[in-house]
Amino acid sequence: MSDKVIPRRTEFWHGARDTVPMLVGAAPLGMIFGTLAVPSGLSPAAALAMSLIVFAGSSQFIALSLFASGTGLAVIVLTTFVVNLRHALYSANLLPHVAHLPQRWRLPLAFWLTDETFAIVQHRYADDDGSPFKHWYYLGSCLSMYLNWFFWTVAGVVAGRVVANINGLGLEFAMAATFVAIVVPLLGSRPMLASALVAAAVALLARGLPFKLGLIAAAFAGIAAGVALESRAGKRTDR
Repeated sequence: MSDKVIPRRTEFWHGARDTVPMLVGAAPLGMIFGTLAVPSGLSPAAALAMSLIVFAGSSQFIALSLFASGTGLAVIVLTTFVVNLRHALYSANLLPHVAHLPQRWRLPLAFWLTDETFAIVQHRYADDDGSPFKHWYYLGSCLSMYLNWFFWTVAGVVAGRVVANINGLGLEFAMAATFVAIVVPLLGSRPMLASALVAAAVALLARGLPFKLGLIAAAFAGIAAGVALESRAGKRTDR
């Protein structure tokens, strides 16, 4: 273990720097959301407010599609809540590293936590270098993702008004590519692999369900599979 102390500012900029590949992947998604928001019935102000207040790409797309189809508010809220339950697992994983921080740190870091930032930050916390300012690295990743997402939402709203047929460019492929890049490095254990495979299978089998309920079923099934295997592994360790 090294006693080297990395300055706050260096940690912050390293967090932002290491998140750059994720920023590139998220950029077209933010633009696509912006271009789809107004045709789906949201005002430009509401689209921007959603990116500022919700700040959850997958949930925003799901909410947008449900809103466009006339789905009730209760179903939209429930669906996005379930889709975002994975963040509770992220938080539980990072809690030991941020529990010592005051609430003025924990609250914004919790709000800004995304799939991309979790993938980046967990590797930094795994480094046993003794740095006391790793939360600044976390902050750098968070803010870069937040500002990037809002910027591209603005760009999408503007582009949707001035560029014809921008929705036909196929930019939505970037969402799948980004999530593959995030998930694959995390599949090093049986519980994680089982969660991914079970969720994928259920999502395919239940894709015809109304109101995107197949995604909810897939999320629950994946979580259940992972928890079950983690529990079995824990019992074997105890024995």
